[in-house]
Amino acid sequence: MPTPLPPGAQVLPDADAVARAAAERLLAACAGSERVAICLSGGSTPRRLYQLLAGPDYAGRLPWERIHWFFGDDRAVPWDDPRSNVHMVREAFGHGAAIPPSHLHFIPTDLGPEAAAAEYDRTLRAFYGAERLDPERPLFDLVLLGLGEDGHTASLFPGKPELGATGRLAVAVPEAGLAPFVPRVSLTFEALASAREILFLVTGAGKRDALTRLDAGEDLPAGRVASRGTLVWLLDAEAAGL
Repeated sequence: MPTPLPPGAQVLPDADAVARAAAERLLAACAGSERVAICLSGGSTPRRLYQLLAGPDYAGRLPWERIHWFFGDDRAVPWDDPRSNVHMVREAFGHGAAIPPSHLHFIPTDLGPEAAAAEYDRTLRAFYGAERLDPERPLFDLVLLGLGEDGHTASLFPGKPELGATGRLAVAVPEAGLAPFVPRVSLTFEALASAREILFLVTGAGKRDALTRLDAGEDLPAGRVASRGTLVWLLDAEAAGL
């Protein structure tokens, strides 16, 4: 039986097609801006996207010198730990991406979750150039997000107090809702919403239950994500139950 889909969702044949569609949207998000801010997501589906961006089809088309890369969340582990999103992104981009060192804005997880969240909050506000976000001037040009099997997104898990964080752009997550059970740092809904475009990448049959629960109106973190800009869902056929 087909999975209920979010409004306006696009269904593509497989995960590679999802990654390619995302790459095209990311390329479009770079047009016309002197400084581009992209918020990266962790997980296997974005890894395909990052490899594609650093490959022959896109490496020469992206304005690497104008793009600043941020992270939607990360685990409080060393950056060379395989569980780290920094580690995954570095490996996925490899040597095909000409990223200026100052344009890759890591969450400083070595400081510990609380201090790292506070420092990343300062980093985001300094990049933005103001203490408060203006709804008419988004922080990010594009935010990439995934959907967890429990309905979480970034590191915002069902039933956790971090869901209600206000006045902060980044928050410590002492207890993860899914493995690996290590403390994390996540952007808040307020930060994620400050985007010209939010792009959910959803692949695999394991996401069908979460999509069904979202369609039924269950209060899951992914369903709380909103934006004054465009919100797009890219799904593969497995996730869509086709």
